[in-house]
Amino acid sequence: MAARCLGRGVGRLLGGLRGVGVRALAAPRLWSSASASVAPPSSYQERIALAAREPAAFWGPLARDALVWDTPYHTVSDCDFRSGRISWFLGGQLNVSVNCLDQHVQKSPESIALIWERDEPGTEVKITYRELLETTCRLANTLKRYGVRRGDRVAIYMPVSPLAVAAMLACARIGAIHNVIFAGFSVGSLAGRINDAQCKVVITFNQGLRGGRVVQLKKIVDEAIKVCPSVQHVLVAHRTDNKVHMGHLDVSLEQEMAKEEPVCAPESMGSEDILFLLYTSGSTGKPKGLVHTQAGYLLYAALTHRLVFDYRPGDVFGCVADIGWITGHSYVVYGPLCNGATSVLFESTPVYPDAGRYWETVQRLKINQFYGAPTAYRLLLKFEDSWVKKYDRSSLRTLGSVGEPINHEAWEWLHRVVGDSRCTLVDTWWQTETGGICISPRPSEEGAEILPCMAMRPLFGIVPVLMDEKGNVLEGGDVSGALCLSQAWPGMARTIYGDHQRFLDAYFETYPGYYFTGDGAYRTEEGYYEITGRIDDVINISGHRLGTAEIEDAMADHPSVPETAVIGYPHDIKGEAAFAFVVLKDDVGDVDVVVKELRSVVADKIAKYAVPDQVLVVKRLPKTRSGKVMRRLLRKIVMGRAQDLGDTTTLEDPGVITEILSAYQEYKDKRGGAK
Repeated sequence: MAARCLGRGVGRLLGGLRGVGVRALAAPRLWSSASASVAPPSSYQERIALAAREPAAFWGPLARDALVWDTPYHTVSDCDFRSGRISWFLGGQLNVSVNCLDQHVQKSPESIALIWERDEPGTEVKITYRELLETTCRLANTLKRYGVRRGDRVAIYMPVSPLAVAAMLACARIGAIHNVIFAGFSVGSLAGRINDAQCKVVITFNQGLRGGRVVQLKKIVDEAIKVCPSVQHVLVAHRTDNKVHMGHLDVSLEQEMAKEEPVCAPESMGSEDILFLLYTSGSTGKPKGLVHTQAGYLLYAALTHRLVFDYRPGDVFGCVADIGWITGHSYVVYGPLCNGATSVLFESTPVYPDAGRYWETVQRLKINQFYGAPTAYRLLLKFEDSWVKKYDRSSLRTLGSVGEPINHEAWEWLHRVVGDSRCTLVDTWWQTETGGICISPRPSEEGAEILPCMAMRPLFGIVPVLMDEKGNVLEGGDVSGALCLSQAWPGMARTIYGDHQRFLDAYFETYPGYYFTGDGAYRTEEGYYEITGRIDDVINISGHRLGTAEIEDAMADHPSVPETAVIGYPHDIKGEAAFAFVVLKDDVGDVDVVVKELRSVVADKIAKYAVPDQVLVVKRLPKTRSGKVMRRLLRKIVMGRAQDLGDTTTLEDPGVITEILSAYQEYKDKRGGAK
């Protein structure tokens, strides 16, 4: 089958390669019990306190011990939020690909680095650390032959695959900056990101496969580069046997890689040199190219991967995110590979060929940690539990949620049905900007409680602060406010590419001296944190401040409601009122009855003032490809600003906007007629 050609091709390409040279490397330790660097702070609470009180004393020895350095750093950090200056491990030099590959090849070359779970079940491909290093080196040499040098930007427009991972690591090996662009973005979105970064080379596939469908990646690239003058070459790999048009800029990647040696000397990079750019959308203006650098990002991704998920050597780690998003960067590629883990690359969808796909994969690959998004879990909630229970999930120890706050129904289903009430469930909060998980139920003291739908505990070095509307710090428990972070951590973004002022304005201007996350949070009496949604998703109804996520959670507990999105809109009397967009299950009979029940549920669970003034039933919600609901689009629709939607390039399907606009117009006409 054509769909299998790349897997066999990779196997043939890599199978005969031998003799890679690696430097003598110290065996790194990342907070194992034997680690001398963390011997002084013996308990969880002591480590938390040290990281908050003396960041240099905490992170300095940890970085020295956990990473492979060419040149030791002389200064642990130089950070000032007021000026937006963030620097870690100054003077140090290292290579990220050496940390992710060479050190493991030296110790255990045939251990499995990647399991490529391809679109068709049962056709997985396993790639060893030796094979991945050799592929990375061949690709790195190919990039150099086509003119890519240290500091050049390379666009990677590829679906989840071993070659896409090798492309990222090849850039890291030669000091180029990778710009991974989700392989589902439109022509305009792709071109915009290529042009903003001034990418010299694009790496892509002829086609992609997802959910049994073929995606015409090369055709999209062909259209995009017509308006991208910086692009000098397009390196085209082949996921299928189908031929595509090859123009004067196009190069057959596999053929060129076969000409190269499987050894490439790694470039020694400064700790604060750029490792990659990753674009995230804003409510206005063009997408922001967030800059992540070398040492600090890698350390933080590796540390959080190990501690949050209880990763142990020999585990199979299954994060089903796409590499086009920060979750894929940190917990499919860099964190797991730095730790020497086996990382699953999931090419397919949660419901292909059926609703049991995730759990059949868990059974077949014996996955120990499973990390996915609430939007996928809520999708699977629509199906019978038998799709889960027919498969053996006994290998699972940790279940994770990422992307947005998870609702109670999905949390309970994940814990009780998927995890058989025995797995640790970590509801993680973090952002593209933070580089890695910042608040999560684990790590913690041994046996510490986990509360449903709550991120709970800040990671080491993460110091949350809640602010009121006037910029005052809120002390104590049982308080809600704007979530800020009061000190820097190694994994955070350093700037927005080419626009540092925008970086300052977006993250440090609202609350001077603090990093403003843009999210709201509630802190319990015990000091645990619950994320309540974007700060502009907090509405003030007749003087009552209320997070829209709280209303959504109450409505989502209704058995007929898999998903909701609530926004605030201006109200003549109340100041603001709530408008609920509701997705119903297919078997719902009387929609009006369900809407009435939803209003009653909100009144009972929260208060009468929290009941949405308007409820609109829609077929689906506008989501990004990483699963986040774009509530700002719903807000603009309700406020009559549908012509001013801002950046919609991250929508999974832009057609959803037309659907919602049509439903909203019909809803308004019906209400007008009733009056």
